[in-house]
Amino acid sequence: MSVEFIGYVSAREQSEIISPKGPDVDPAYIETTARLHERAGFDRALVAFHSSAPDSLLIAQHAASVTKRLGLLIAHRPGFTAPTLAARQLATLDQLSRGRVAVHIITGGNDRELKADGDHLSKAERYARTDEYLTILSREWASTAPFTVKGRYYNIEDASSEVRPYKARTIPIYFGGASDEAIAVAGRHADAYALWGESLAGTRELVDRVSASAARHGRRPRFSISFRPIIGETERQAWERAHDIESQIIARQKATLESTQSGLDTAGAAISGNNLPSNVGSRRLQALFSGGDRHDARLWTGVARVTGGRWNSTSLVGTAEQVAKAMLAYHRLGIGTFLIRGFDPLADAETYGRELIPLVRERVSREEASLSHV
Repeated sequence: MSVEFIGYVSAREQSEIISPKGPDVDPAYIETTARLHERAGFDRALVAFHSSAPDSLLIAQHAASVTKRLGLLIAHRPGFTAPTLAARQLATLDQLSRGRVAVHIITGGNDRELKADGDHLSKAERYARTDEYLTILSREWASTAPFTVKGRYYNIEDASSEVRPYKARTIPIYFGGASDEAIAVAGRHADAYALWGESLAGTRELVDRVSASAARHGRRPRFSISFRPIIGETERQAWERAHDIESQIIARQKATLESTQSGLDTAGAAISGNNLPSNVGSRRLQALFSGGDRHDARLWTGVARVTGGRWNSTSLVGTAEQVAKAMLAYHRLGIGTFLIRGFDPLADAETYGRELIPLVRERVSREEASLSHV
């Protein structure tokens, strides 16, 4: 099983420890970040989606235009664009980029954020809609004749498209969500199932559940896991940086609370029982950090704890050698893709490309070669 690395491209420079810099959409920053990831050896870069953020498809289009090899993983929320239109948009960019597009389907676990875009469906209804949406999306990519779909959420008559994916009859579908509803839909549609960084035991449990769901449909998805690696020249330096990042986030939360007194769901928001996220993925992280900040050999949940488990926020901490060893343990569980991004986005991406990615690739290759001779 080959190993894939996904980085992160955003509209402007910002993170949990870096206040937003520059214009809301900074073409120069997008270009710099995309080219850096290509040079660093990443296979793809994720472009995220949020109800208040710049459009992910257009950010990805600019990133594709300034690179030659880098793939783009475009986060996409089903339900706000007609599936036939989304299929043509994604296929068009796939043609323009010569086959470098993948789509990351995020149905959404934050009811308040979804309502900002006018979506008032329950979670069960959202996943039922996603199921129909992905059926139509895939059908539009593959069909050579007009087709009709009459479902609960979509009534499509004589749909057809003049544009199809560049290399194949589909575009890779990555899928996130840890609820029972999400896993059922992932089993039917996902080419790659994406999970937030958890313990080895938690990861094994999710991999097994999704694999069983997919097997019922004769499918075998790839698995992707997300981490925020924190690397130091020595283990001590790595842990010092980890705790410094935690302290910076707490200080920013305090400053935000004092200046706005708001409960907004942002990186700077203070955490309380009133604004903890309730989606299943976040609850899994909350259960993890409630048992302590350190798990297995390298997993650290300090940032997940102070942010309430809102997003991809767990770290592997240590030297590049130690983090690579930890990642290999996840690879042995069936993880073929690592989505890694840092708290200092540009500097960390360079470090990953120089120190971490080559190590992991070499170790995976060596281990697979040894297994092939057994």
